[in-house]
This record gives sequence, C-alpha cells and structure tokens, in this order.
Amino acid sequence: MNCFANFTPDNSCFFTMEKLPDLLHEQGYKKIKFKVSKTQHLLVKAKINGVAGWFILDTGASNSCVGFEGIELFKLSPENSSTKAAGAGATGMYTQIAPKNILQIGRWKTRHFPLVVFDLSHVNQALSQHKAQPVQGIIGADVLLSGHAIIDYYHGCVYLQ
Repeated sequence: MNCFANFTPDNSCFFTMEKLPDLLHEQGYKKIKFKVSKTQHLLVKAKINGVAGWFILDTGASNSCVGFEGIELFKLSPENSSTKAAGAGATGMYTQIAPKNILQIGRWKTRHFPLVVFDLSHVNQALSQHKAQPVQGIIGADVLLSGHAIIDYYHGCVYLQ
C-alpha cells in the first residue's frame, strides 16, 4: 500500500517520522540534508554546471536564481529578460535568464534547467548583518515542484524525486 496516495477513512495507513526516510527511498526520492542558518534559513549545497555553492531553500521564491556575481563562477550564459524580480524587500529588480544549466542537489539532478540571474546583494547584506554566511543563490518552487519535494524538518532534510 502506498501511504502517500491511499489514506483510508479508518486511518489504516500509518507511519512514524522514523519510517519516513525508508518510505520515500522506496518511492525513488533522493535525500538531501540541509543546514539551518543563524537567520533560520534552510541552506543546501548545490552544484550548477559542476560548481558547488550554498543556496537558500525558499518555498516562497517562484524561481531558482543566482546573483550576478555567479555568472562566471557557475559558467552561465545569461540572456536579457523583460521580467522584473521582487522579494526580500526589494522590487523592480533587473533580471537575466540563464537557460540550459545542469542543477544538482545531492544525488538529485536535472538538465536544461533555467535560472534567473539578478542582484542578490540585498540578501547577502541582510545575512551579513546577522553574521550568517553569504549564499550564491536561491532554490525556489520551480525545483521543489518539479522534484515533488518533501521537506522533513524532523530529520533536517529535503527529499526530491
């Protein structure tokens, strides 16, 4: 019985949080540990085009993104975009789109993945005011939705399928 799809009125499908990793592994999910920053942000290490960096795992961000300073680091080929970004107190920010990247988080990997490129300095400035480490970008809902994400705060990890 698939407990994630077949709940019954009599609650015959039970599992404990201790069993969650095994159940998700059986369904093809990859387990990715996260760190909790001093600012209570969830941080994951990810690779873009083979280069590692630290990213905020942000369920409220519609798209995954990197800062302009990451263009060379992550070997991006950005193109101009008419879309303006907003978030974390800033609005109307100029963006670029970098199509066709390889994104890897833990053992989960996707190809031809587009990333938004914009000025992340306001994010890192806020982090530095709290003596938290800077980040190279944000993993947003586009990854979480495509990977059927399950965030397990109990075990400190996110699962992607």
